[in-house]
Amino acid sequence: MKLFKQLLFFIPLSLLLYNCARKGTPSGGPKDEDAPIMVLAKPAYETLNFKEDNIRLYFDEYVVLRDLNKKLIISPPFKTPALVTPQGTPSKYINIKILDTLKENTTYTFNFGDAIQDNNENNKIENFKYIFSTGDYIDSLTLKGGVFDVLKEKKSKNYSLLLYKVDSTYNDSIIYKKKPDYVTRTMDSVNFEFTNISEGKYRLFALDEETPNYLFNSKSDQIGFLDQEIYLPKDSLLMKSVVLFMEDQPFKFKRGKEIKKGRIQFAFEGKQKDLKVKLLSDVPKDFKYFSKLSKAKDSLNVWYTPMELDSLKFIVTNGKSIDTSKVNLRKKQIDSLSVKTNIKGRSIHFKDTLKITANNPIINVNREKFSMTVSDSVNVDFEVKKLDFNQLGILFDMKTQSKYRLKVLPNAIEDLYQVKTKDTLKYLFITKQVEDYGAINVDVKKNTDKPVILQLLNKDKVVKSVYLRKSEKVEFSLLEPNEYTLRAIIDDNENGVWDTGNYLQKIQPEKIVNHKSDEEKLILRANWILPISFEVK
Repeated sequence: MKLFKQLLFFIPLSLLLYNCARKGTPSGGPKDEDAPIMVLAKPAYETLNFKEDNIRLYFDEYVVLRDLNKKLIISPPFKTPALVTPQGTPSKYINIKILDTLKENTTYTFNFGDAIQDNNENNKIENFKYIFSTGDYIDSLTLKGGVFDVLKEKKSKNYSLLLYKVDSTYNDSIIYKKKPDYVTRTMDSVNFEFTNISEGKYRLFALDEETPNYLFNSKSDQIGFLDQEIYLPKDSLLMKSVVLFMEDQPFKFKRGKEIKKGRIQFAFEGKQKDLKVKLLSDVPKDFKYFSKLSKAKDSLNVWYTPMELDSLKFIVTNGKSIDTSKVNLRKKQIDSLSVKTNIKGRSIHFKDTLKITANNPIINVNREKFSMTVSDSVNVDFEVKKLDFNQLGILFDMKTQSKYRLKVLPNAIEDLYQVKTKDTLKYLFITKQVEDYGAINVDVKKNTDKPVILQLLNKDKVVKSVYLRKSEKVEFSLLEPNEYTLRAIIDDNENGVWDTGNYLQKIQPEKIVNHKSDEEKLILRANWILPISFEVK
């Protein structure tokens, strides 16, 4: 009987524990897809004659802030950033501590974008704003427009737009030292919108900044500006995009420095036109030196015959700019000789020249140590020709759909420092057949009096370029199957290159016309011909 009672007690208890366990298991109900809702604001939303220094926004559920520094836009901007808490922890409220002095009779907008989201499902509040006015009304004018980045295929989604009121304090240099009256950022890679603006006359700017501070730094930021002033409410919708560009910096010689024994690097800033160095020091008759711009084009490298001197003196010229540089020589180690070819992925375009490039100037070449075969056994007649002071060209009758082997024995190449290649170099490469390539034929309709530079690009890199003075059909043939874009530069000054703009000189960059949308690629497949019609105006 006692055992029976114990069993009766055990069974209901176990059922209770089982049911409790079931209650803790997800029921599979509908997922919460609703964004949080602001239920209270202190002071209230769109408060007039605002005089507080603290704002608290309450929500119907726990929220978190994501990427607040990137997404929160306060317009007009503060000199001292507001303190927004809590960050990193869930809370049912957001607190904004204002640390700056507010302007009189001004409407302020705190645009959080989609930075506020619920804690569980990450449902975002889209374009959430808190607005107040220090005056007795809320400004309600808007300004919409677009931004165009002239050279980049991949656009930013976070361009800064700056609006300055044109009054007695406005001048052209204001963008360098004073924050604007209103700011916003692009909603996507193109479009922007200002809200809650007051009536008046304005100047509009766009900046591409790594860290938005709404001040123009010409060394690091791209800038765009409209030539004309904006009148609100008349010009609430801009029909012309703001064109972003990077200004050329004035040339400034920095210094010369010995990098390795026998190699000096001259650093500079800005645009170089015809940068040259000339040796001023007395040196032996057999002394040699070579100079070349680096690929980054922010320095000039000079290789020279090593000698036992304490220093070398050079004169550096860039157009009318002249500098002298004394370089102390203390390094003991010479750059080891290394070489590379332009073979890519074991293949080479049969219209290209096979090139061998060294990191140091090449002084001597032993042609007898070079050999080449095709189809594994047939010898190929070729010539080794110096194309540049550090580059050799292997010239031969290159055939399509062929397999070549180039062999370079030790000691074949000797550099300026009397160092020779040590190892046997073996290069295996193939050429494709014509059918492996494609072509893009462009029918250019030129509706401008100026010449046009037609460029075919792949990932922002110019693949081919043609200079046109009239409408004509252009064939880009023997192209690798790939994705391409097409653009035309209207060459206003007819110098054959694209010229950027300058804000203080009120010069816009030369116009670039993209074929269709810059998001729409020309997809070229092997053995295809793409016919394209392109109107340039």
